[in-house]
Amino acid sequence: MQRLQGKVAVITGGNSGIGLAAACLFAKEGAQVIITARRQEILNEAIRQIGHGAIGIKGDVASLEHHGEVAEQVRARFGALDVYVANAGVITLTPSQQVTPQEYDAQFNINTRGVFFGVQAITPLLRDGGSIILTSSLAASKVLDGHAVYAGSKAAIAAFARNWALELRARRIRVNVLSPGPVDTAIIGKLGVTEEHRPGFVQMMADMIPAGRLGEAHELAQAALYLASSDSAFVNGIELHVDGGMSLV
Repeated sequence: MQRLQGKVAVITGGNSGIGLAAACLFAKEGAQVIITARRQEILNEAIRQIGHGAIGIKGDVASLEHHGEVAEQVRARFGALDVYVANAGVITLTPSQQVTPQEYDAQFNINTRGVFFGVQAITPLLRDGGSIILTSSLAASKVLDGHAVYAGSKAAIAAFARNWALELRARRIRVNVLSPGPVDTAIIGKLGVTEEHRPGFVQMMADMIPAGRLGEAHELAQAALYLASSDSAFVNGIELHVDGGMSLV
């Protein structure tokens, strides 16, 4: 039986990487999937890849109006939802002494503020017994070069989850955190790693991971599916590290 049959799931940043992999898997498992992204052409391509009647909503999670629009569209089309994955995020790696206010604000507005107000807007529409999944990062608990601002923006996510897990207990809505380690996605290029230097970069990261390799987006999607489905019905308020053991070293 499909594990999300008849469920409605919203995934922010569902256009690439972990978000897209989760959207594809959720749809395959029977969910009506709604994704968000900032650019229409990328949104259209993601919808094509996901299939199964997936829906896209263009907008920026840093905008409070966007969250209101997502909630309104879910209400108008489906009346309610069952799973909300706050996955959209950005990263800029800069030593602390060189961080600009613009870099700081961009990361906190999307990674932290966007998560908080996205959940605030959508929670009234979540059915009792629903699931909220917040995508954080290994960097929130492990010190990595140039990650100070990004780490700070993600560290708040676990605190949100713990508070919301208790605030929403009367409605049996579970709130959990998914914390990936390094994953082989397009974000490597966004970090400034050229195709020429990509193999060396990937090997360097792999050498830091007990599993001996980077993670794959589909592996993170499987973890997200676990947290979204009834398989994790007794799991609430946790931070699930899917990092090949990197948090141990």
